[in-house]
Amino acid sequence: MFPAKPTSRFIIFTLSLLLLISFFTTTIVIASDLDTENGNDNDDVDNELDELLAIDQEEQEHEQDSQVDDADSKFSEAQVLSRAQRIVVELNTENWKKVTEGNEFVLVLGYAPWCPRSAELMPQFAEAATLLKELKCPILMAKLDADRYPKAAAALEIKGFPTLLFFVDGAAQAYTGGFSAQDIVVWARKKTGAPVMRIKTVNEAEEFLKKYQTFVLSMFKKFEGSDYEEFVKTAAADNEIQFVETSNFEVAKVLYPDIKSTDHFLGIVKSEPDRYTGYEETFKMDKILQFLNYNKFPLVTKLTDINSASVHSSPIKLQVYVFAKADDLKSLLEPLEDIARKFKGKIMFTAVDIADEDLAKPFLTLFGLEESKNTVVTAFDNKAISKFLLESDLTPSNIEEFCSRLLHGTLTPYLKSQPIPDNTNANVQIVVGKTFDDLVLNGHKDVLLEVYTPWCVRCETTSKQIEKLAKHFKGLDNLVIAKIDASANEHPKLQVEEYPTLLFYPAGDKANPIKVSARFSSKNIAAFIKEQLKEKDQSPKDEQLKEKDQAPKDEL
Repeated sequence: MFPAKPTSRFIIFTLSLLLLISFFTTTIVIASDLDTENGNDNDDVDNELDELLAIDQEEQEHEQDSQVDDADSKFSEAQVLSRAQRIVVELNTENWKKVTEGNEFVLVLGYAPWCPRSAELMPQFAEAATLLKELKCPILMAKLDADRYPKAAAALEIKGFPTLLFFVDGAAQAYTGGFSAQDIVVWARKKTGAPVMRIKTVNEAEEFLKKYQTFVLSMFKKFEGSDYEEFVKTAAADNEIQFVETSNFEVAKVLYPDIKSTDHFLGIVKSEPDRYTGYEETFKMDKILQFLNYNKFPLVTKLTDINSASVHSSPIKLQVYVFAKADDLKSLLEPLEDIARKFKGKIMFTAVDIADEDLAKPFLTLFGLEESKNTVVTAFDNKAISKFLLESDLTPSNIEEFCSRLLHGTLTPYLKSQPIPDNTNANVQIVVGKTFDDLVLNGHKDVLLEVYTPWCVRCETTSKQIEKLAKHFKGLDNLVIAKIDASANEHPKLQVEEYPTLLFYPAGDKANPIKVSARFSSKNIAAFIKEQLKEKDQSPKDEQLKEKDQAPKDEL
């Protein structure tokens, strides 16, 4: 064994000292961070916007230095998001008021990290922030993690996720635009500047086409007159589409190659096979808006979380939905577009990924097909509140015939129904959609019907009461006690909004059922039934009822 050398002792001492210094330094940094988060470092909060702008300016200078032969290259998605993180201000408990009240225009995204819809919207919001920055739009983009800063979220009245709020000089306004990056850009530009972009040169037109796939083009020799005023009013009223104007025919030809008129012209351009649609009516705001509402969607719209609100609010009341696996939708798209072209402006066609439960399941549940994995074709008449199911082979000819009958009102509405049950020995008759007419409406007996759903908590108690009542009145030939599962069965004359619901259908007036309170006790319901039973039906059984009342029976 050799004695420890002085050099070794020195090394050990030095390392220990460094560890202690590192520990204290880390402690000080953590304490500083905590102070900042708790609002103790007000200088950082006050200078936050300046720092963000400085960082962005530094990055722009760096980009300019590096752009030698790569001027036309595009940012990768990661670069766009990285830059957007510097452009979008992160709100917190300390700075939200300063940001929203200290800037003329602010668009705030309230989100939660765990929210799937927030996760889908945030990249769109980031891309929009980058584009608006490039377009020199005078709007500040900000976001707030409502989970991390609940007090700020409450102050901003953010209650759901995601939420977009628009502030003008500190006053909050509702956001009424779409949720794609381009939708946000269009809406923000209209709210913070002129509703119409003026394009003067062919070069400007070519650059515009690189950024916009959907837009409205107008061409006027002079930007004046009643028609032009109606066009501008329409542009201001619409919240979704970018409007552009030009007085140069060559510029208009770049944007809309099919243009023929050299005088007044208006048309919509979309990114699909039927790309160009011209407007041929008088220049009145309501007529132009109607034209846009009927023509702004592609021949077949792929439903997403981002466009769902816009799709569901379409003024086209006849809508066909095709549910299929993503790969199957790709092969179905072209034949569907061919069919949709024949019903353009009359029927809206929507494709839905059947594997996306959030989008597909709410619709498929309406048909009792929520577990389906195969292609399903459905239709809705939103004016008549009716739904339809294509039950034949899913060939293009059958789909086209289905659409034609939908348009002409000759389709039979689809109503859910469970299989017809065997009620031979049942005290409580089970009614399904297919037997509702026979057992309830067309019969010559009084009917007490319980309308329930499996997920209804209170329905279980009511069902037990109905079972007792059925035993109590067993043997009466003029009374049927029955129940129907409203989640799996439908009938046009059974419209119920709450569960459980008890309905008494008198034998002589089945068109006007009497609603019985489901909160009544069994004795109260029994008393009600006895009052409703007709004297002529009761008289032959007076003795029988008297004996039954005296005989031992289940307590109600």
